[in-house]
Amino acid sequence: MPSAAVVIIGYLLGSIPFGYLIVRATQDADIRETGSGGTGATNVSRRAGKAAGVFTLLLDVLKGAAAVIVALWVFGLPFSGWTTDSGFYWWVVAAGIAAIVGHMFPLWLGFRGGKGVATGVGVFVVLTPWLIAISALLFLIVVSRTRYVSLGSMVAVCVLPILLLIQDTIGLSRGPFIPLLTATLTGALLIVFAHRENIKRLLAGTEAKFK
Repeated sequence: MPSAAVVIIGYLLGSIPFGYLIVRATQDADIRETGSGGTGATNVSRRAGKAAGVFTLLLDVLKGAAAVIVALWVFGLPFSGWTTDSGFYWWVVAAGIAAIVGHMFPLWLGFRGGKGVATGVGVFVVLTPWLIAISALLFLIVVSRTRYVSLGSMVAVCVLPILLLIQDTIGLSRGPFIPLLTATLTGALLIVFAHRENIKRLLAGTEAKFK
């Protein structure tokens, strides 16, 4: 029962539509009718300003982190310094992935949400903190050079499993390798899938640049 519960909790936490709620409260508007139609920070900043976008970003990161922290707490696992290969870690990463899915397909908004990037950051801040720091740096470099948030996001998530493999190869693994690799690969696939329309616009040269 606890195993299924942490996945459900992860999904429900991910489903909290902070971007939608912030725009509804400040602009009395539906963020899904603006720009890309997503509920994430980038679209919120276009509709309600950068402050609202940053607030949305922070809250979306926090709900992803919360999903993993709750799962670790339920199973009595340490929040850092993972040294065991407990089977419970599969449920921990499942809770994190469920949070990303919840953000992308929120129960409360007819399963139409955001791209899952910020929520994914929250998940991997807890699971792979050093690697997400490198990934975030790559994101900033790509966005500063191209002004494409979507491209930076996809590069950042796709590099995570590669970084994890490098870390394991040089003997610096933190925690159970296979569950973490599965989480980074699944997260990358989900987020790239959510950006499929952005990919089409990037290829066509019509993707909106972040100002």
